[in-house]
Amino acid sequence: MRGWSRRHFIAAVFAGCLGLPAAAAVAPTILVVGDSLSAEYGLKRGTGWVALLEKKLAAEKMPAQVVNASISGDTTSGGRSRLPALLERHRPAVVVIELGGNDALRGLPLGMTEQNLEQMAGSARKAGARVVLVGMQMPPNYGADYADRFAGLFQKVARDNQAVLVPFLLKGVADDPDPTRLFQADRIHPKEEAQPLLLDNVWPELKKVLAGAKPVRTRRP
Repeated sequence: MRGWSRRHFIAAVFAGCLGLPAAAAVAPTILVVGDSLSAEYGLKRGTGWVALLEKKLAAEKMPAQVVNASISGDTTSGGRSRLPALLERHRPAVVVIELGGNDALRGLPLGMTEQNLEQMAGSARKAGARVVLVGMQMPPNYGADYADRFAGLFQKVARDNQAVLVPFLLKGVADDPDPTRLFQADRIHPKEEAQPLLLDNVWPELKKVLAGAKPVRTRRP
């Protein structure tokens, strides 16, 4: 390398001229960790709101890949235990947490639900991901006090962890004038025709987060 200055040598290294692997940009990954509302329970494959999200991203020409790690029946405890391995495997730029409904249906302590969501959001942030927390609300028969405290815990977790909050995944579905029209026979899981409404509730907040997400850079072999 006779005649090369130190400046030229450094420039060559960063340009890959010395045979070192160059960095390649990879589209950011959106990791969805949810329960049956995100796992297409009772629906044809490819018709749930997460699958529709993939189509929306393509239509908007937004380079991102979606990993749906949702499991029907999952609770915040289950999501908390699964998340570390998911973060390690997928290295997401955005983590969408849609959990908590099953905690309430099972009568689990609200404090435990809040703690689990706090841990999940904190772990995702520590891994370098931005967090979208998808809130849930309980029907009136649970009582106004319980419903208010349940909805409030999502607000608190989002505030404490600088997460973006979707206040209510089932807005426009559960509060339809006919409370059964958009639900399957179990009156818990939305029908296929309701899935675009779920996406409409998530998309505005997720789009804001994606606007600030940076592509992951990996080394070419």
